Amino acid sequence: MSETSTPPPDDDAAAAARIAAGYAAEGAALDLGAVSAGGRTHPGAQVRLPLSSLNRHGLIAGATGTGKTRTLQLMAEQLSAVGVPVVLADLKGDLAGLAEPGVAGERVTRRAAETGDPWTPSAFPVEYLALGGLGTGVPVRATVSDFGPTLLAKVLGLNATQESSLGLVFHHADEAGLPLLDLADLRALLTWLTRPEGRAELAGLGGLSKATAGVVLRELVALEDLGGDVFFGEPAFDPADLIRTAPDGRGVVSAVELPAVADRPALFSTFLMWLLAELFEELPEVGDLEKPRVVFFLDEAHLLFSGASKAFLTAVTQTVRLIRSKGVGVFFVTQQPTDVPSDVLGQLGNRVQHALRAFTPEDADALRKTVRTFPRSDVYADVAELLTSLGTGEAAVTVLSERGAPTPLARTVLRAPRASMGTVAPDVMAAAVAASPLQARYGTAVDRESAKELLAARLAPPPAPPEAPARQREPRREPAPRRERAPRREAEPAADGGLLADVMASPVFRSFARSAASALGRELTRGLFGTRRRR
Repeated sequence: MSETSTPPPDDDAAAAARIAAGYAAEGAALDLGAVSAGGRTHPGAQVRLPLSSLNRHGLIAGATGTGKTRTLQLMAEQLSAVGVPVVLADLKGDLAGLAEPGVAGERVTRRAAETGDPWTPSAFPVEYLALGGLGTGVPVRATVSDFGPTLLAKVLGLNATQESSLGLVFHHADEAGLPLLDLADLRALLTWLTRPEGRAELAGLGGLSKATAGVVLRELVALEDLGGDVFFGEPAFDPADLIRTAPDGRGVVSAVELPAVADRPALFSTFLMWLLAELFEELPEVGDLEKPRVVFFLDEAHLLFSGASKAFLTAVTQTVRLIRSKGVGVFFVTQQPTDVPSDVLGQLGNRVQHALRAFTPEDADALRKTVRTFPRSDVYADVAELLTSLGTGEAAVTVLSERGAPTPLARTVLRAPRASMGTVAPDVMAAAVAASPLQARYGTAVDRESAKELLAARLAPPPAPPEAPARQREPRREPAPRRERAPRREAEPAADGGLLADVMASPVFRSFARSAASALGRELTRGLFGTRRRR
């Protein structure tokens, strides 16, 4: 009898059982799929991801067409079902189907049998969001001041020197009480600071060169020409609205619809990072929870890091490291694990790796690096072969167990999502947006007085003094008889405001109020990305 490299069937089942034992969880967990060993899928050997480990973050990676989006959907559905809100980016519009139940076709039925999944069609509560209102969804906007200089520099593609100068401009706006609400405000301030009157205001802070201001202004104009100005303004979106549950207790899936802005990848990827950064600044510390407060899926993660400055990468790293204690889980979704910087990748304890390709020397280098990040396996001796031979809907999985230890490497046949795997009819999505409780708050843009108007008032010429009338000699009048002073009485409120109105109108009080307002402006603080901390 000749030797073979494939273990006997009973050995395959035993190997699958050993792997599955590493994924056993006492608490609630996401059911990812079944172990595949020896060329067979073993429905009784389940691969599970504990909810308590989700705030250790994760990575979903793989070549185009290998099933990353369906894995994301599978996880989002189960998170929603156990009451955990989800935020995800819908690049192609095919995650919108989460709001409609799936259809039990032949492929779904076969996959359910393979993975031991009692599949039933299900729909989930979805909130459709649209950046700047471009596309179908509740508009998501941010003021320029809230967005901050670090993230805006990433969007504009500025170098380190230009980013530093932009930070100085934001600092001056905060100190001077100039609200930067939209891009027009920032352009007005940059123009002012290059004028003789404005240059003096930055003299003690190092100043702003005309060349740097010119570069930033040109990039702002280019961003506006691409329609990027609609993302900035009011009402600014409150990230707390991402942490919501439906009346039945299921977590709301906030799907940021991006097909209309697919040609502005740096903008939408950075905007998603802003939402995460805002949550980081606002949420209190809670430590380790049985299940996360909210889970973010940052799709096309390579766009987030491509061309990023050192300050930006440092801020991302710190945010990912520290947000864990605030009950937030973050999953980066990309093609190659090497798309994510090592400092960030090292913090991603949960890995779902779909098939990789090695068509180019660069692909081969990335494959070798990826192989070294997986634990050794006595079942899958050649990890490189495993990663390149995975089929669509299969993945190499390793996660953190409930006690924080890495689980064995598992070739996993993933379960099929329960919701529709595709788009929804435009009229259905439009009706859902119109019925959203957020539409009344964010549906209509607001344009209030801000830096542009305040700076325009400084440049306006002073009004001409009124002409004095010609003096006319008046006849001499007899002095009026002296009146006795009335006895002093306690102040009483009058119909027009009385004492309080008199005090508020006095020059002394108005001077104090101005000083207090200036002090509050100086107390404005910024977080890791330079985003404004709300009070």
